[in-house]
Amino acid sequence: MALRIRDLVARDIRFPTSRQDDGSDALNRGDYSATYVVLETSEGLSGHGLTFTNGRGNEIVVAAARALAPLVVGRELCDITRDMRGFYHSLAQDAQLRWLGPEKGILHMATGAVVNAVWDLWARREGKPLWKLLVDLTPQQLVDCIDFMWITDALTPQEAVALLTAQEAGKAAREAEMREKGFPAYTTSAGWLGYSDDKVRRLCEEAVAAGWTHLKMKVGKDLDQNVRRASLIREILGPKGTLMMDANQCWDVPEAIEQMKALARFDPWWIEEPTSPDDVLGHAAIARAIAPLKVATGEACHNRVIFKQLLQAQAISFCQVDSCRVGGVNEVLSIILMAAKFGVPVCPHAGGVGLCEYVQHLSIFDYIAVSGCLENRVCEYVDHLHEHFVDPVRIVNGRYAAPTQPGYSIEMRPASIEEYEFPKGAAWRR
Repeated sequence: MALRIRDLVARDIRFPTSRQDDGSDALNRGDYSATYVVLETSEGLSGHGLTFTNGRGNEIVVAAARALAPLVVGRELCDITRDMRGFYHSLAQDAQLRWLGPEKGILHMATGAVVNAVWDLWARREGKPLWKLLVDLTPQQLVDCIDFMWITDALTPQEAVALLTAQEAGKAAREAEMREKGFPAYTTSAGWLGYSDDKVRRLCEEAVAAGWTHLKMKVGKDLDQNVRRASLIREILGPKGTLMMDANQCWDVPEAIEQMKALARFDPWWIEEPTSPDDVLGHAAIARAIAPLKVATGEACHNRVIFKQLLQAQAISFCQVDSCRVGGVNEVLSIILMAAKFGVPVCPHAGGVGLCEYVQHLSIFDYIAVSGCLENRVCEYVDHLHEHFVDPVRIVNGRYAAPTQPGYSIEMRPASIEEYEFPKGAAWRR
């Protein structure tokens, strides 16, 4: 079926999460928001994508998505999917728009929304969930989707094909395992920094009672508060539970080292975003100084080049790629493959509206087709706003259940769009 993209619709969707301090951390207090993109086609089938923001300024990303429309509207889906590398490159390196990047910031986030909408449309046309579409592509077809510009000193197309080919033999068994058991998850929902100690205690107790074994807490500038909160959570979690910490970029390098040496007694598995996401050498210095504690980062890293350098510098032990901060599925594929070459587990970031819906596909694909391993691999889960999606995530026994519906699981319910579109939706008029 020939599908011609006849329109790109971008909407500003915002949820008032700041009213309950949901999503609060050392630097962020906002309203979980999305630049929501729909690609409408001549045959009525549509592709859906979004990029996550935190409230004010989302209208700028919406404008950037609309600026990409001339590069997409009028094209047939089959022409795009025959050359996904070329399609990605045409958006990321457009001769005029690239001056707003290149491949970073607002325009690149908008690119991620548009690219993901194309993948959603492709998966819907094939009648497959996105993870299954990816798994069923041959190693060469997957590699042909990736723009290797600027990363061949870390990963060549030939190396990528070899990595994928090496995992072909066990794919069927791993796919069956994912369908039966799902992918391991951890929860962040109990540890937001803006919550009171009493609320954190209650949420942690509920999480442990529900079977969660991996909890993540937010930490900030106040060391005494960090120690008090870590003591509270570790007491509830017990010595065998896994505790992670997330500083959300609030520390300078010496401060990160000092804080983590003081917090090491609570046995954290990793410290996430201990400093600026752009500071590759700073992450490396922290990693050396706090070892054997681990460093994780990625949610605010803006492209594959930063990930390449973090991996080359041995600056991270966990790669936390975001599904739409970078340029969508195409670029995520390059980052997952680089991480595999460097032996670094991928534990995607999912603290935001729609991100859990996205990353379940990426983690399941990574296990089946790339890593072939679950050791040290968990995917973030936050229990917020899933009711606004047509095909929301399902957590069963602390694991992401493998999606079965065609697409990338990111289509929003029409009623939610009407309620939360900014500024005219009813939630904002009130």
